[in-house]
Amino acid sequence: MECGAAGGFSEEQFREACAEIQQRAPAGANWELLVETLGFSIYGLLDQTGLYEYKVFGVLDDCPPALLADVYMDLDYRKQWDQYVKELYEKECNGETVVYWEVKYPFPMSNRDYIYIRQRQELDMEGRKIHVVLAQSTSVPQFAERPGVIRVNQYKQSLAIESDGKKGSKVFMYYFDNPGGQIPSWLINWVAKNGVPNFLKDMAKACQNYLKKT
Repeated sequence: MECGAAGGFSEEQFREACAEIQQRAPAGANWELLVETLGFSIYGLLDQTGLYEYKVFGVLDDCPPALLADVYMDLDYRKQWDQYVKELYEKECNGETVVYWEVKYPFPMSNRDYIYIRQRQELDMEGRKIHVVLAQSTSVPQFAERPGVIRVNQYKQSLAIESDGKKGSKVFMYYFDNPGGQIPSWLINWVAKNGVPNFLKDMAKACQNYLKKT
């Protein structure tokens, strides 16, 4: 998807994320429950390359939906609470906002970087207010590949958030990431399976501190 040619995401894609949050498990027989941890159920669908696509369902207590969406969108703040961020910023590119993100990987592996677009919408589904954020890797000439850093060209994420009826948020997340390089698929899958719920828990903690910060 070239910058400028991409108008972003379709209304249908936002509605698909809304439909997912209303279920408690993925539709389709091939999704398997991988792990239940920290209040989240994580399902995986194996693709031809041996990597999983993930769907995550759960609840974050004491973190209201609008606040959670604000924290997720605030890149400057993320640098403070996400220990894996090496570099993260937005840049205008042919009239579209593109995100550059470099992720720290443990030695001896190379860091990874991402170029992606993202959009946020608030949808009303039969009186239920659902916040949706979609992100997808893109390709733009303004961001040249850096020596020693592996460019991730396949990255896709969607996040849907609504009230749990109390003080917290019901959360659905779809996630796919092919980090490339020579990392064995079992290790990529293990890291993602453990990393996604930990990321969501860190984000919930960041919500509490965000309130103190503002």
